[in-house]
Parts: sequence; C-alpha cells; structure tokens
Amino acid sequence: MKLSMTSTSRKVIAVLGVGPGLGMSVARRFRREGFAVALVSRTDVRHAGYRAELAADGVESRSYAADVTDPQQVRDVLTRIAADLGDIDTVYYGPAAADLGARIVPLPDADAAAVRAPFESAVLPAVGVVTAVLPRMLERGDGALFFGGGLSGLRPMPMLGNLAPASAALRMYVLTLAAAVKEHGVYAATLTIGGLIERGDIHRTMVEQGMPLPTLDPDEIADTAWHMYVARDEAEAVFDALTPAA
Repeated sequence: MKLSMTSTSRKVIAVLGVGPGLGMSVARRFRREGFAVALVSRTDVRHAGYRAELAADGVESRSYAADVTDPQQVRDVLTRIAADLGDIDTVYYGPAAADLGARIVPLPDADAAAVRAPFESAVLPAVGVVTAVLPRMLERGDGALFFGGGLSGLRPMPMLGNLAPASAALRMYVLTLAAAVKEHGVYAATLTIGGLIERGDIHRTMVEQGMPLPTLDPDEIADTAWHMYVARDEAEAVFDALTPAA
C-alpha cells in the first residue's frame, strides 16, 4: 500500500541514531512512500553522503547532529525538525539496540551498577524520545514510534549478560506504550533484532576481525516496518538469525 501525499500533506519521518545499516534502510523505505526524511546522529561526518543518496529520487531530506541519548538535545533537535519540515509523523529510534553493545558483564558477576548502565544508555533515552514527541502526536490523534531492540529482551541469552535486563525492559516499555496509546490513534512498535545488521558499523567491524556471525538484511526489516506502519495491528516484529531452525 502506498499513501498518496501532496506537498501540503507530506509526512515526515525522523530517523534518530541513523547509520549505514538499518537507519538508512528505514529512511529509504519511508522516502519511497513520499515522506520527507530527517536524519539525526551524534556527528555530521557521514550526513552529506546520506543526503545525496536520499536525493536520488528528489525527496527532501535534512540532517542534524545531536546526541539523542541526551534529553535536552533530543528535544531541541526534534523541535528544529518540526520547524524545518513540519509536524513529525513517525520516529524511528535506533540507538537502543546499538547502545546495548556496551561492555558485557556476565550476570553472575554483575553488580547493580553493571545492570544499571544499559538502562541509562538505552532505555531511559528511549523514554526521553517518547516524552518529546508523544504529546503532539496525541494532540493530533496520529503518529508512529518505532524502536530497535534486541532478541535478549525476548529470549534468555546468557552470553549478553547485563545487557539482557535492559533489553527486556525496553521491549516491555514499548509494548505497554503501544497498548496505552493505540486508542488515541498513535502507533508504537518494537523491531526485535537477533543478528548482525548488514552494512551496519558493528557488522563491518566483525567482518574486518574475521568474526562472521548470522546477518539480517536491513532492507527487509525496513520493509516490514513499513507494512507494520500501514496495518497497525502488531506491536512487535522479531528478526531472528541466531536461533537454529527447529
């Protein structure tokens, strides 16, 4: 399904924590549907290349440098995006999955500080994004929120140690939020990811180090996200390249 949008009804997606893997795939997929695209990451080093890629089809995009794990910076950048492009219809928040890649401490060895750290780097910033954009979405009675999450939030994965509790908390936060806002016209969903995202920075590092692991195609994940956006009947999609087939 393709939504028809004129210049006056054009929708805007903000891709927070954009990278060459899933973030750009989400941007391209929604761009194909006529969305204006706002790209946000900590630095603008790669922004010119991202904008050039998105400009191939003549769809407007802008880029912004901001640390979206900082509540004040995320509020400021989302305000700038709305001023530049119009009301934000959709937010994709990607750092949640990437930032869980902090130092892993096996759970039997993890103290309170080790368990708390991933909450502070991934879960709380996601809440900050919601508090920044949700009031306007509720006011309009429309909008969508997507979050990248990890498979350890769904299945026990001892190798991820202290990262797993935060992953589970983020997943349940999004699912509970989805149930709470659905009746108000706002859609929220988690993309639960188990595997390395092709073209992403972590994937490139693993390949360079000769550590091949199961991978996922970010374009396929982004396509699923689009269909979830249209249907709005599922609050989670699981992409699992790690669990052996039965």
